[in-house]
Amino acid sequence: MRWNTPLAEDHADLLLERLALTADTSLVDLGCGWGELMLRAVAKTYNRAVGVDSDPAALDRARRAARERGLADRVEFVEEKAESFRGTADRAICIGAAHTLGGTRNMLTALADVVPSGRVLIGDGCWPAPPTPGALDLFGNEFLSLPDLVTTANATGWRVLHLSTASQLEWDDFESRHRAGQQEWLMANQDDPRAGEVREWIDSRERVYLTAYRGVLGFAYLVLGR
Repeated sequence: MRWNTPLAEDHADLLLERLALTADTSLVDLGCGWGELMLRAVAKTYNRAVGVDSDPAALDRARRAARERGLADRVEFVEEKAESFRGTADRAICIGAAHTLGGTRNMLTALADVVPSGRVLIGDGCWPAPPTPGALDLFGNEFLSLPDLVTTANATGWRVLHLSTASQLEWDDFESRHRAGQQEWLMANQDDPRAGEVREWIDSRERVYLTAYRGVLGFAYLVLGR
């Protein structure tokens, strides 16, 4: 997987452009995972950045990528829960990590402390239209409607500088990539004792996507300023 979110290359370039990074702006990525988007931001503008995540395996991958791209002297990856971060920066990224900060509203409030004046890029699940019962059973009250997401951003002191949502193609590509490694392994290891369990996991994940939330759950990207 390129990154753990439904996002195409050209869409990512647009979001980084709207974030208005320069060589002088500091950047933090909360819940960075393996830091792919942050590394691209640094490579584009040659600024400095800190990635924060609690997954040591993802951070190991991030550090290897930074070394391979000659960016290790400009980035730092910290093993820490996003909610524990107490630093400040000119810019922040927080994509798919609202749950680690206590939900969408708490995330937006916390980001105001991290970026007292500047811009943030957030990515969060949302309901573009009223969700189906199956989607609600799966995700509960975790996500807001798209209008409520914007209203909450405004209520916590942010102005929306850019808003876009993941396309169906981005969602399908993301979900396919998520299962791609297991699919390749299964086709090459049909007689392995673990094949049945792997096949069941793949088929179950695929069925849930197609029947419960494909075309129902949205994912919004907002560049916010204050």
